[in-house]
Amino acid sequence: MIQEADIGIGISGVEGMQAVMASDFSIAQFRFLERLLVVHGHWCYKRIAQMICYFFYKNIAFGLTLFYFEAFASFSGQSVYNDWYMLSFNVVLTALPVISLGVFEQDVSSEICLQFPALYQQGPRNLFFDWYRIFGWIGNGIYSSITIFTLIMAIFHDQAFRAGGQTADMAVVGATMFTSIIWVVNVQIALTISHFTWIQHLFIWGSIAAWYVFLLLFGMTSPSTSGYAHHILVEALAPAPMFWLATIVVTVACNLLYFTYVAYQRCFKPMDHHVIQEIKYYKKDVEDRHMWTRERSKARQETKIGFTARVEAKMRQLKVRLHRKTSSLALQNVLSPS
Repeated sequence: MIQEADIGIGISGVEGMQAVMASDFSIAQFRFLERLLVVHGHWCYKRIAQMICYFFYKNIAFGLTLFYFEAFASFSGQSVYNDWYMLSFNVVLTALPVISLGVFEQDVSSEICLQFPALYQQGPRNLFFDWYRIFGWIGNGIYSSITIFTLIMAIFHDQAFRAGGQTADMAVVGATMFTSIIWVVNVQIALTISHFTWIQHLFIWGSIAAWYVFLLLFGMTSPSTSGYAHHILVEALAPAPMFWLATIVVTVACNLLYFTYVAYQRCFKPMDHHVIQEIKYYKKDVEDRHMWTRERSKARQETKIGFTARVEAKMRQLKVRLHRKTSSLALQNVLSPS
């Protein structure tokens, strides 16, 4: 039974450790099952769902800009980014924020999860990993990639970049575009996270700072290693106000759509955890205890968890009764005198 289930839970006791060894999770007492499901089950579902969707988003936003530049360059094979930029994107510059989302994210506290067990319904109903949500994140990634490429090319195309009036070369355009991507995807995950600690702040804003440190150190290497990026931050990017202005404009433009969607959802179509977050933020649970008690009682009413299983069990009982009744009638017909 444990091996056939999606997630097997074993209870260690006097019966032995066979169930525990075959299970995915082990608990010492049956009463711990409530916290395992209602708290950690709810958290883990949302963490994994949001993390996977964010992976789709950030890689689409980054990868499509390469395709757009290839089309812009008539598919010449020239990449707009330095190879070291692309190697460091998933490994260094965007890895830690995703880990913080998948490990530390909490939409509500553990106490709230226990007080409102109906929040567990978001998992069985698959509200955060359905096709609507997946395609929404894919669309957000496509929108961000188009916005990044279009704005950067429009800002730097035939515009004076240096003080002497020279226009920006491909190395400057690529570094500025990559800087904008780092800012966009990290600000996006900051808007996605509900529970902030110093670890999330360190990982997110530290990843952005790490990009500038990397660009500085990489530019200090020999020209045979850094190529066109030799001293690019110190001599080209940092002294140019257009570089910083373009980064800010692109970051705001890309995240404005998601911010508008979240604001609309919270105001007009809030989910259960949105309502609870608002109640806790404005301390309505302290000011209006009657309302808080009423909401808690609603969350503890009978739910539809296991509804399909109950329907199938009822159908099996009806089939057994019908079979018995049919068999008894057939037997009576056989035994009855002609």
